[in-house]
Amino acid sequence: MSNTLFPVFLKTETARFLIVGGGNVGLEKAETLLRQNPKINLILVATYFHPKLKEIIRQNSTISFYERAFEATDLENKDFVIIATDKPEVNRNVRELAKGKGIKVNAADQPDLCDFYLGSIVNKGNLKIAISTNGKSPVLAKRLREYFTEVIPNEIEENITQLNEFRNQHKGDFNQKLADLNKATEVFSSKKKEKQEAKKYKRLVLQITLLFMFFFLGFGLSEFISFKELWHQTQYIPNAFYGMLLIGFFAQLVDGALGLGYGVTCSTSMMLLGIKLPAISGSIHTAEMFSSGISGFSHYKFGNVNKKLFFWIAIPGVIGAVAGALLLIYLGNKYEVITYGILASYTLLIGIRLIILACKKRIEKKQLKNTSLLGFVGGFFDAFGGGGWGPIVTSTLLSKGRKSSYVVGTVSLAEFFVTLAASITFFTSLGISHWYIILGLIIGGSIAAPLSARLAGRLPQKIALLLVAFLVIVFSIRMLLKIV
Repeated sequence: MSNTLFPVFLKTETARFLIVGGGNVGLEKAETLLRQNPKINLILVATYFHPKLKEIIRQNSTISFYERAFEATDLENKDFVIIATDKPEVNRNVRELAKGKGIKVNAADQPDLCDFYLGSIVNKGNLKIAISTNGKSPVLAKRLREYFTEVIPNEIEENITQLNEFRNQHKGDFNQKLADLNKATEVFSSKKKEKQEAKKYKRLVLQITLLFMFFFLGFGLSEFISFKELWHQTQYIPNAFYGMLLIGFFAQLVDGALGLGYGVTCSTSMMLLGIKLPAISGSIHTAEMFSSGISGFSHYKFGNVNKKLFFWIAIPGVIGAVAGALLLIYLGNKYEVITYGILASYTLLIGIRLIILACKKRIEKKQLKNTSLLGFVGGFFDAFGGGGWGPIVTSTLLSKGRKSSYVVGTVSLAEFFVTLAASITFFTSLGISHWYIILGLIIGGSIAAPLSARLAGRLPQKIALLLVAFLVIVFSIRMLLKIV
């Protein structure tokens, strides 16, 4: 048997660690220990200390250090020694002295000198997973840590707390308690069920998207233009098509990566072009129907969707979208100047909200309340204003401390159904107008959708939020000045 390692989790409150060496490796080992226990009892000995390691020492009162060569007396009253120098003779000398005192040793990049390894560690609240490659490939262990940190949801801490309460309150005997706990946790190992649900969703999204595309093309072509006229029109594609192509690409890139920005970016741009209000929202939702379907599918594929949260925001969001679309249809043209003012003010407030969100520091996770109301309000203003689902729903969920990638993925998937409801409402009442704008948004957004889903949670969120906020505020102010 080549791998005889036995994983053990140490309670570091009472353990005493010595690190010999203060360079890059010593810094890495110190940071590894401090991540698991910021108050760990740690002593460092080295002839040189990395500047960052000195800063860490200054910030942690439980760390002692000696800027000198290693001495045998440094091993007194120590439980574990980590050797991190670049001098093999020093490493072996420390190893032999430590072994003589019965102290366990770890030597960086020298497995033959090690009694134990410092594996890569996945932390999710009370869940902790240690990964080791038996000293063969620390880089692979690091990559596996990054992978599991990403795929294990933050909500696992809530599951652990609930299971602990269930176990403590269970009145049955040991066998009954074990059986009930196995039943309660079987969802975590039901891979086959997850795959079946994924395939089912993929088919559903593909079918709805294709049906809607055929409906859109068929309805538009049959009512407004023949194929001969369409070919003639392609020879005179307006310049606005190319502009909307770029706007659709940029808006979807930001929206898919951050969960917001598509509608408000497009709507403020189209208001400046003088497009009628119902046509603005109808065009945006028509185009967003395609890109959000692709984005939602991509997020689901990459595991960025919280299913429970999805249903709580998607169904009320659909209802709100239909209500907002109907209100805009019957008020938009009759009270055009007033409605322009309302929408420009609304997008201005959204821009300010984005700045506030970008400037917030990391906040603690809070309990979600009135999630269905949040979905309804987001859907209503999204349809009425041509955008707002992301800025309202995503920013609220992020402000509650939810993980960025899961918020973005869930909101993007729900947006598919919200835009579908709004688009059907606009189509049945208004028909299709400004085909070149719709087509530009569709092509640009569809190209960006898979890329933005891959970037979810990886873009510098603060910079992107400030950029979207700046554009929205500038466009909104220009629109207000235009109608005053």
